[in-house]
Amino acid sequence: MATLTYVYADSTAVLGPLAHLAEPHSYDLCAEHAERLTAPRGWEVVRLMPEFEDAGPSPDDLSALADAVREAGRARRPAEPPTVTETARRGHLRVLRADDAPQS
Repeated sequence: MATLTYVYADSTAVLGPLAHLAEPHSYDLCAEHAERLTAPRGWEVVRLMPEFEDAGPSPDDLSALADAVREAGRARRPAEPPTVTETARRGHLRVLRADDAPQS
């Protein structure tokens, strides 16, 4: 894994270790794409590491995935639609009011 950062002022693409924080103009790449990266004509590529290795999922990644699956599996009761009441009429037009509290 690697992080690609563009430095537009210097026409430079910097490819380095995976960043811990998101930055503007930065993109995370897998090892395969980091190795094959080329820059536009007139730009320079600076590689801070000679080789990039794929780092598999971390324990935090696996925990986050498990939490997301558990949350998606929880049964949710569908919300009842609001009650709509006609409050006025003018020709073929009607004014409707939606009551937030569902009627029992």
